[in-house]
Amino acid sequence: MNKQDVIALFAHLEHGDGANFFAHVADDVDWIVEGTHPLAGHYHSKKDFVAGTFKKLAKVLPDGVQLTVQNVLIDGAWAVVELRSMATAHSGLRFDNHYCWLCRFADAKIVEVRAYLDSWLVGELFRQNPIDDEAST
Repeated sequence: MNKQDVIALFAHLEHGDGANFFAHVADDVDWIVEGTHPLAGHYHSKKDFVAGTFKKLAKVLPDGVQLTVQNVLIDGAWAVVELRSMATAHSGLRFDNHYCWLCRFADAKIVEVRAYLDSWLVGELFRQNPIDDEAST
């Protein structure tokens, strides 16, 4: 993967096309979302990651996460992707979050991710917009 490939892949997220983005994520991806908030955890599959993060976010962000790529750095099989969300929650909270995803690629698929973000803001998002965790999985 080169920088242009990674930018093109993440453009799917920028345009709200999660299906095409996640088509390039391995089913058995190893994805850690760092922090102490309702989305944090170690996910061992694409299905679990989507259920534990994007599906929960969809319940509180009516127009989606609205991610934009800020920077991309490439080093061998790894890409460091800086993202920003400028979404608005049901409560009116402006979800202006910044992310750093360290993504490892194999055979043009993301196979490993370490994601860093503002834990306090994610916690506040779900404090102001509570969801039933059982119904979100």
